Amino acid sequence: MCGFQVYTKRDISKKEFLEGFSKIKYRGPDMSRIKEYDFGIFGFHRLSIMGLSEEGMQPFTRDGNVLVCNGEVYGFHKIKDELIQDGVKFTSESDCEVLLPMYEKYGLDMFKMLDSEFALVLYDSKKKDYVAARDPIGIRAMFYGYSKVSHSIMFASEAKALVDLCSEVYPFPPGHYYANGEFKEYVDMTKVESFISDDLEKIYPEIHKRLVEGVKKRLDSDVPLGFLLSGGLDSSLVCSIASKILDKPIHTFAIGMDIDAIDLKYAKQVADYIGSIHHEVIITRDDVIKALKDVIYRLETWDITTIRASIGMYLLSKWIRENTDIRVILTGEVSDELFGYKYTDFAPSPKEFQKESEKRVRELYMYDVLRADRCISSCSLEARVPFADLDFVHYVISIDPKLKMNTYGMGKYLLRKSFEGDYLPENILYREKAAFSDAVGHSLVDDLKDYAESLYTDEEYEEKIKKYPKHTPFTKESLLYREIFEAFYPGRSDLIVDYWMPNKDWDGCKVDDPSARVLSNYGDSGK
Repeated sequence: MCGFQVYTKRDISKKEFLEGFSKIKYRGPDMSRIKEYDFGIFGFHRLSIMGLSEEGMQPFTRDGNVLVCNGEVYGFHKIKDELIQDGVKFTSESDCEVLLPMYEKYGLDMFKMLDSEFALVLYDSKKKDYVAARDPIGIRAMFYGYSKVSHSIMFASEAKALVDLCSEVYPFPPGHYYANGEFKEYVDMTKVESFISDDLEKIYPEIHKRLVEGVKKRLDSDVPLGFLLSGGLDSSLVCSIASKILDKPIHTFAIGMDIDAIDLKYAKQVADYIGSIHHEVIITRDDVIKALKDVIYRLETWDITTIRASIGMYLLSKWIRENTDIRVILTGEVSDELFGYKYTDFAPSPKEFQKESEKRVRELYMYDVLRADRCISSCSLEARVPFADLDFVHYVISIDPKLKMNTYGMGKYLLRKSFEGDYLPENILYREKAAFSDAVGHSLVDDLKDYAESLYTDEEYEEKIKKYPKHTPFTKESLLYREIFEAFYPGRSDLIVDYWMPNKDWDGCKVDDPSARVLSNYGDSGK
């Protein structure tokens, strides 16, 4: 990951700019740079991943144009070769250096051409205008705000860089670009022109091929790679596919509570099966409680599910940074939104299943994708998400939803069938899903609830929630998270739209806790 901040005017001082910019230095600890121009200020924190020399440091400049980008451009070697044939000269091995000459050649059309996870801002010297854009899923973080001085637009990788400088701060919408002072959608990943209704025997190899390719392209790195391994289906598949492609032992990492970690034994089974160099990190109740404020500060959210699931991921990422030379982490996010959760077993129709899937994909940047970015980047690591590969997402979301619904007695059936063979042990491939925060240990969530219970009497709780008429906390745990959030980001609760919860319009999903553990079909998931 890298971090950037861009202001489109010159009516604040470099010192004021630096106050926000310095808050996100952890995203790019290798080198920092602020460049002042007549038309604005660009700041960039670099985490060196591709093209490690100083020539790969940003901002990139070309013919008066200026660009900063936090991203990975997959297949950039081919793009680079084509641009060299056009006479473009490159000075680094950075994948992001291709973006300015691409923009000069294709203009705003370039964004829908990119196979990339990216957030970027550039200045077009000919038009004397700023352009900003974010990848279609929102894998890479970006926010924008309007300055308190002149209401001029400002961009940054995280909201914390903007909150003191801007009167309003918003997430930059995925799949959009900003140009000529307006936001425009260049692609909607949830839009399906026509559903794929092929026989399952034709669909399985297509899912297989696309996920393998999604993993393969994310293994291109000039620094060491690591893999988060929970022992669940999604992360286990990513690890198995990568180990086959690389044909050497990979480093896998699992985390669990000291008393009841559900997934450590399954992660170990996968690690033994694929022959990885496996690392286990054990945490305690004290570790969880001590990390809570730091996690919420880095996440910039008050959402219950996100915070619960982030504590284990953050502590594991922190351990990796402090104990290894690994800088790139592959994870298993985005599978649930495509193939279904435990609660989508209750979807009343294929149409409703598809509608829910599309909603969850559109909102990924506020929940699971936010969690992966912030937990990993805040530990100066880069996250890569194979299940978010654009070709893979487009294909799976286009499969007829009646085929994706759980009519098989097993969730994610299509994904499991697509990888039968020698990828995973049978008991892992067909293991019931456990929610990540539960899988780290049921006691993690119980400890958080008990801690919140100890802080407020029932009377205090009822009184304190009145302070929050919007996104009102509905448990003592959610009140605790909201109070910590407001201490860091007062009045900024609209950074996300709502609590992540199962669809309460469906029978079986009218629950008061977001954990799948409270659903009637949780079954053996927690064993």
